[in-house]
Amino acid sequence: MANIDKVKAIIVDKLGIDEDKVTTDASFKDDLGADSLDIAELVMELEDEFDMEIPDEEAEKIVTVGDALDYIEKLEKA
Repeated sequence: MANIDKVKAIIVDKLGIDEDKVTTDASFKDDLGADSLDIAELVMELEDEFDMEIPDEEAEKIVTVGDALDYIEKLEKA
């Protein structure tokens, strides 16, 4: 399964939204209706799924689905 599909599945599961709303430019807060607790839970779920740690200062920069994908891909290449 590609990273985008894994990330989408996590978002759909955690936020209970339709997969069609989950696009790379969708903002977790503004477009997907996530609050700060939802975002923290999403970050923890991404950390578990991709076996990585996202420091708080980096997590604060993850605003869109695309930001999350970019961060994951950056770590995979490191």
